[in-house]
Amino acid sequence: MTTLLHGSDTLTRDALTVLQPGFVGTTAPDWLLRRIGEGLSSVGLFGRNIVSPEQLTALTAQLRAERDDVLVAIDEEGGDVTRLEVKQGSSFPGNYALGSVDDVELTRAVARELGRRLARCGVDLNWAPSADVNSNAENPVIGVRSFGPDPDLVARHTVAYVDGLQGVGVAACTKHFPGHGDTNVDSHDALPRIDVDLATLHARELVPFRAAVAAGTKAVMSAHILLSALDPHHPATLSPQILTGLLRQELGFEGLIVTDGMEMQAVAATYGIERGSVLAIAAGADAICVGGGLCDEDTVLQLRDALVNAVRTGELPEERLADAAARVRALASWTQAHRARGAESVSGAAVQEGTAPGADIGLVAARRALKVTRGEHPHTPMTTAPYVASFTPVANFAVGDETPWGIAAELERLLPGTETGSYAYSSVDAVLDAAGERRVVAVVRDAHRHPWMTEALDALIKARPDTVVVEMGLNEAEPRGALHIATHGAARVCGRAAAEAVVGTGA
Repeated sequence: MTTLLHGSDTLTRDALTVLQPGFVGTTAPDWLLRRIGEGLSSVGLFGRNIVSPEQLTALTAQLRAERDDVLVAIDEEGGDVTRLEVKQGSSFPGNYALGSVDDVELTRAVARELGRRLARCGVDLNWAPSADVNSNAENPVIGVRSFGPDPDLVARHTVAYVDGLQGVGVAACTKHFPGHGDTNVDSHDALPRIDVDLATLHARELVPFRAAVAAGTKAVMSAHILLSALDPHHPATLSPQILTGLLRQELGFEGLIVTDGMEMQAVAATYGIERGSVLAIAAGADAICVGGGLCDEDTVLQLRDALVNAVRTGELPEERLADAAARVRALASWTQAHRARGAESVSGAAVQEGTAPGADIGLVAARRALKVTRGEHPHTPMTTAPYVASFTPVANFAVGDETPWGIAAELERLLPGTETGSYAYSSVDAVLDAAGERRVVAVVRDAHRHPWMTEALDALIKARPDTVVVEMGLNEAEPRGALHIATHGAARVCGRAAAEAVVGTGA
């Protein structure tokens, strides 16, 4: 048994402090408020917790009535991954669209406006941006969440995004360290691995993270991936070589290290969430993210007790847990100070909702991100209601399947009477039967990763050469159709921009 330097109350509070749990509901449950009173310093919000800005503001006020410095975190990347607008689709394009424009001032402005909306609702830690270099076009989980495949481009836009968020008092959490881009496995499902040499990692994966650290990102999120050149035995989240040796010592990062969700199978299937959390803190992580799937009081108590017991048995040095808790409190103090200084300006901005400078910056960015290619068949702008055929892949866990995507709703607004259908592995005959005499707009997402989708498009265009194709994922496949529109993401504003292009009213 180790001799504790502090009392058990301090140890328990430190264990609670390093947890970032989720919960169910649009108001805080009693158990969560009670644990905040006992030392819990962070809460993670997900789409299930949010129905409107007003409700979210009331929820964060409820949390801070228990403890004014509680960190309220969210996974709000914009683009395909949105929690603020989970039922509507995001007002901001995602990283791939911003990277395709490659205007760092635009990226900074988008991140700033997104940060303003988060701050107005009382959210002060954003698990974003993704600094992954998407060097593998077959990547099933990153894709359009990355600024692109070029390390330098990703680096400069990551810096701009961090600046934008933190300039309005919302802490950025740059992810997924040391880089999730060159994987073909989703870490929600299994453990991905990257088997490249150190020179490649330093020239590619690590470039954006070095830049983010130099720019002052307040937090970094670890990835549940195995990089054999750095640590052949442990995923990054559980690796002292990666979190302490590389991120802390070599890159010089002094902020908060947050784990990716500990219930993800890349860690949980092998280690379990309790042992995984102990190993993560021991490796150098400061905060345990949990709650995307496991979101109840029992999970919080299990992780708290696992950390306390690990200190008592000597498996986890008490000083390491205390240091982790101190880093959480330091970030909480930074955000609290920014809230106090920015309260007047934020409330002033709220009065200008919808008219404040930059409020439409998301749509501006989405329009700029469009790439329109004309095919051999003549195209004329649509003036009558078309039929929209959405070829729908299975959504990955990070994006979720509850956020709408596509262009049908926006086309309906511009061309009333627009009809739509969703297809997966269906015969093109079904699309043609449903379309009748209407022109067809085929909407796809990552067509290059889904052979069935490519085959369907080819058959559809052969039968109807005037078909318009809208690609809302990675723009890797050859352009098809009389008009091919690449949106570089599936946010709601991307759909609106594409619909404008279909009818010829694009700004």
